[in-house]
Amino acid sequence: MTDHPRFVTFSGNRYGLVHGNGIIDLTDDYPYPSLREAIADGALPRMSQTRRSPDVDLDDATLGIPIPGPEKIICVGVNFPDRNAEYKDGKEQPPNPSLFVRFPRSFVGHNQNIVRPAESPQLDYEGEVVIVIGKHGRRISEKDAYNHIAAITLSNEGTVRDWVRHAKFNVTQGKNWDRSGAIGPWLVPFTDAAQLDDIALETRVNGEIRQSDRTSRMVFSFRKIVAYVSTFTTLIPGDVLICGTPIGAGARFDPPQWLKPGDVIEVEADGIGCLRNGVEDEA
Repeated sequence: MTDHPRFVTFSGNRYGLVHGNGIIDLTDDYPYPSLREAIADGALPRMSQTRRSPDVDLDDATLGIPIPGPEKIICVGVNFPDRNAEYKDGKEQPPNPSLFVRFPRSFVGHNQNIVRPAESPQLDYEGEVVIVIGKHGRRISEKDAYNHIAAITLSNEGTVRDWVRHAKFNVTQGKNWDRSGAIGPWLVPFTDAAQLDDIALETRVNGEIRQSDRTSRMVFSFRKIVAYVSTFTTLIPGDVLICGTPIGAGARFDPPQWLKPGDVIEVEADGIGCLRNGVEDEA
């Protein structure tokens, strides 16, 4: 659990501040349609100061992805030591980050089930740290990168493995199945490099540790990711960068350990919290 302020999106586009076991509903207190606009206005520090009794019990709330409808969700692949070797393709670690995009519809929020599609049993997990952009920028320097981050959260960047290999170069179709991954449980405002530079990241399936590493060991740092991505596209407030997963995904076991209905995946990181999701088959 984190001692930092925590902001959630719940019951559609309502948003609030977590206080104890409840949510202080801020939706009618501020002129923002969602947390994305609040971030663009630099309002999170001000909103963090709210002190009153919660309006909603956290356990009773249906949480969505914290930033509804971001313009961009950009994911980084092969970003921890030994991940490149897991591919067993004889190729060296590339000099620049491998990137792909995901659509908002491919994610659910905390405590919601991710969905295994009828077309494939190969639903896999990937626990990752997520950064949310707070300030416009193009060609951002690594030195200035942290000034462009508004908040951090977590992702289970769920993947349908056989569909990432349907074509020669792209992984888009294996990464964008409806409700195949999760983002959450909340946004933690970013104020200090210590929140990112060397934190533990762990993924558990049914309580068993499958992935465990530290962000200080990432091949491409958070600063590098922001700088590199902003070279070719303007980053805007609310953009989401999902920054890579450690070794230990289900595809790398022999035999592979695919997710199945009833499984529970937990992605946890120091100072951020724990994202928890079950699994169900697509109706």
